[in-house]
Amino acid sequence: MVFRIVSRSAQAATRHSLAASVPRPAAVLPAVMKTPARFYSDKPSPEAKASSIIDSLPGNSLISKTTWVTLGAGLTAFGVSNELYVANDETVILAGFLIFATLLGRSVSTPYRDWADATIAKISGILNEARSGHTKAIQTRIDAVDEKKDVVDATKGLYALAKETVQAEKEAFELKQKTQLAAEVKTVLDSWVRFEAQEREAEQRLLTETVIEKVAQTIRDDKTQKQILDSAVAEIEQLVKSKKI
Repeated sequence: MVFRIVSRSAQAATRHSLAASVPRPAAVLPAVMKTPARFYSDKPSPEAKASSIIDSLPGNSLISKTTWVTLGAGLTAFGVSNELYVANDETVILAGFLIFATLLGRSVSTPYRDWADATIAKISGILNEARSGHTKAIQTRIDAVDEKKDVVDATKGLYALAKETVQAEKEAFELKQKTQLAAEVKTVLDSWVRFEAQEREAEQRLLTETVIEKVAQTIRDDKTQKQILDSAVAEIEQLVKSKKI
């Protein structure tokens, strides 16, 4: 109770000091009249103020905003009427702080919103660019795969051609082996023929030499020479007798 009395007396003293510090309307009026008319034109209209205040209230519709205002006013009236809350200098400080915070929030909200929009736009641009690049890469891959759709038929054709090539190489290798074998056989046969010819020549030469040697030995024998001479004389005598000589 004593705290309430002290707080009420402090509030009364504050009000008296504020009233004393406020100048008289007659003194303020000439200064106000001297301001340009543009000062009034720069101020927003009451409708705009009301709209901004209504928009700042929580809620998505006018009914919900009105509900919040009614609820706040009812709670404030209930607290003041039941002395649950007593207005004092702390209330003035709180109100000033709220006003300052509101003004600060409004002054900071625009740069922050611009920065947030720029950041969101930058990130969106990066994401869109990445998506475009990914889409382009996928499309390029699809086009590359589409170009290779006939790779199965081409592979089958190449496989058949490879089989034919292998078969031709096999036949060529077989012919080469046969040719080499025939050449080797011919070489062997030729060498054998040459060997037989050399053997026959050697035998004939040996036989000739043997015969010539035997004939020479026979001719060199005195008995044989006498027989040859007697035979020759007999033939001559016979020719003489037959009067052929």
